[in-house]
Amino acid sequence: MQSTSPRAPANAVATERLKLFIAYDGAPFEGWQSQARGNTVQDHIERAFKIICGIRIGLHGSGRTDTGVHALGQVAHADVPAQRLPPDKWTSALNAHLPPEIRVLRTTRTNANFHARFQACGKVYVYRIWNAAVLHPLERGRAWHLPAPLHLETLQACARLLEGTHDFAGFAARRAAKTEAASSVRTIRQILLRRRGSLITLRFEADGFLYKMVRLLTGTMVRCAQEKMDPDVIRELLAQKGKRKTSFAAPAAGLYLVRVLY
Repeated sequence: MQSTSPRAPANAVATERLKLFIAYDGAPFEGWQSQARGNTVQDHIERAFKIICGIRIGLHGSGRTDTGVHALGQVAHADVPAQRLPPDKWTSALNAHLPPEIRVLRTTRTNANFHARFQACGKVYVYRIWNAAVLHPLERGRAWHLPAPLHLETLQACARLLEGTHDFAGFAARRAAKTEAASSVRTIRQILLRRRGSLITLRFEADGFLYKMVRLLTGTMVRCAQEKMDPDVIRELLAQKGKRKTSFAAPAAGLYLVRVLY
């Protein structure tokens, strides 16, 4: 009896899946996601792959970061020609063709079913605030400069209001995209506030984040800590589930994607 199993085309190239751990300074780029002008982090890495492999290699990230947002631990995957290079050699090969603001930190072979985006179960972002009269020159483009004092107790109280499972539609910018999740319900597992000298950091860990959500959360929390807004507004925004939205987004330069959880 003749087999009906599908056969691979005769000219098909065997591939293997690579998992990439990536860091970048987001200032020179138009975010992560590929765009027509070709100046995104994804665009630059895909060009590096093409130089090495001679063909286009699609890169799939764990999620988007906006223009100016930095990453310490972005994760992506790509299917490359099998046995082209050992995994450890891919790191140096890619970096040789990337701008210095983008670095592949590590590459490993991974299961063919691994997906950087769909298998992620959470992310960690950190937002950095420089709270002093004078911005240190090495913090330019690395933190949000807020010279006036902030009430840390209010920041902490806002963090407690936002932790847990809520509909965060009021803290998401509108974006029409096929990839956008239908539900705006997310669970923020923890918002950790720390101050060391002039530097305040807010560490957000959640099962996922909406478009510009961390920046909008941070901007709203800061407004409260500046006594320009009552923290009760946060309760109202959560309760209204997007019928009312905050418009106070913190600048992109202070935001870092620190880790993707699997």
